[in-house]
Amino acid sequence: MDRKDELAANLQRVREQIGEAVEAAGRPAGSVRLIPVSKFHPVTDIVALGELGELGVDLVGENREQEARAKAEELAQAGSAVRIAMIGQIQSKKANAVARWAAEVHSVDSVKLASGLDRGMELALERGDRTTTLLRCLVQVSDDGDTARGGVAYGGLDEVADAIESAQHLELGGLMVVPPLGADETAVFSRARERADALGQRFGRPMDLSAGMSGDFEKAIACGSDIVRVGTGVFGARPVG
Repeated sequence: MDRKDELAANLQRVREQIGEAVEAAGRPAGSVRLIPVSKFHPVTDIVALGELGELGVDLVGENREQEARAKAEELAQAGSAVRIAMIGQIQSKKANAVARWAAEVHSVDSVKLASGLDRGMELALERGDRTTTLLRCLVQVSDDGDTARGGVAYGGLDEVADAIESAQHLELGGLMVVPPLGADETAVFSRARERADALGQRFGRPMDLSAGMSGDFEKAIACGSDIVRVGTGVFGARPVG
């Protein structure tokens, strides 16, 4: 089996697992979006995923700015339609760079970062680096309030959400959460769903919840996650070295 066939089989299996979890949760078919996480895997794998027709994907997630930026450039050179979402922590000083290549950002965790991304979008548009005028952003929340691992504590969520909502070139899309090690995942996902729904009521439109990875996406879907982030299940083990 060549690599493209292997990726297709992996992707099909993960989609089936997601479908089963959606059905078990009593939710509508197709209501959960899969974002494959391509960290450390080559651009050729991402291109292959984009060439799988209806089965394929048009968005992958990356954790590190430098790797993500390089891959975005290579994908553009290859003529691939696959885009990259930044799902990892972002230093405020990197906001300008991220705004030039990111299709979406799922890890906004401060007013300062939101402002930096908005300014970066304006610069990117002026330079012709982008054609889309809005950058979809999710607020990353920290369930236990330990912001060292990324995410804003729930007490600061509204302030960050308001900063995104009021920005000229940003679009608030919802929340992202990663359960702390040893936490009750179901409780973490449920709290995040409640807060996403509360934001939706404030702003008058549904808000997505990005929650769940390879080891826990079934639980996340049962709690109402709209987006799951799966790396190993799609791409296989990360390359060594």
